[in-house]
Amino acid sequence: MPTPRSLLIRTAGTNCEAELEYAWQRAGAATEIRHVKRIVEKPAVLRDFQLVSFPGGFSYGDDLGAGRIHAIEIREKLIEPLREFVGAGKLVYGVCNGFQVLVKTGLLPGFDFLSSKALPPLDATLTDNANGRFQDRWVTLKAVSSLSPFLKEGTVFRVPIAHGEGQFLPKDDAVMAKLRANRQIVLKYVAADGSPAKKWPENPNGSADDIAGICDPTGRIFGLMPHPERFVDKVQGATWTREGNGDGDGEGLAVFRNAVDYVKGL
Repeated sequence: MPTPRSLLIRTAGTNCEAELEYAWQRAGAATEIRHVKRIVEKPAVLRDFQLVSFPGGFSYGDDLGAGRIHAIEIREKLIEPLREFVGAGKLVYGVCNGFQVLVKTGLLPGFDFLSSKALPPLDATLTDNANGRFQDRWVTLKAVSSLSPFLKEGTVFRVPIAHGEGQFLPKDDAVMAKLRANRQIVLKYVAADGSPAKKWPENPNGSADDIAGICDPTGRIFGLMPHPERFVDKVQGATWTREGNGDGDGEGLAVFRNAVDYVKGL
């Protein structure tokens, strides 16, 4: 097929689109960055892409909570075009503030998003880190489900985080049970050796069940708090000088390559 096309949707306060664009390009996708207002004006443009991303940053200054204003905008004006997009087998990715947006639109967990025409309920949130502090550090992650094409189950990799509102909380025990039953919990914070996280800083924000990322029931909408796009070249890693030369890929690049390989098969 032609080179997969990845659309990055930005708005006021988005500030991580350039590094995310570089990650998609390193993975083999052609990219465009467009303001959300342009997408709202012409939502049919989504049909020209196979990948849609919501980058990190502080959309609208996070004035009403992280990602909330941007989420309202998406929920009110782009839900149906995104329903069509995902229904066509295409992929949606949200990182950090983008993950907060996906959760606060209801696209994640998105239990009935494709089967219902109603606005999706808000079944989870991302709130203040449990220790009350902004966290800017490296973490170790483990892919614990094969549901999402972004990940290969069993993979353990290191990436950085940078957030103050990254604590993932389901609405109630029933939502958590459904996430587990559907295998929508796809990425967890773990210890450096890949064993379960025991406490801070292995789980840096206090997320329930050490959740770092989830997907919708199809696996095609994926969101996570950590930043794989900040470790796509080896020299971006915190320890590369101890590990030989800086040539080669960073550990986060596989997330994007997996997605590009998937859409090439559409």
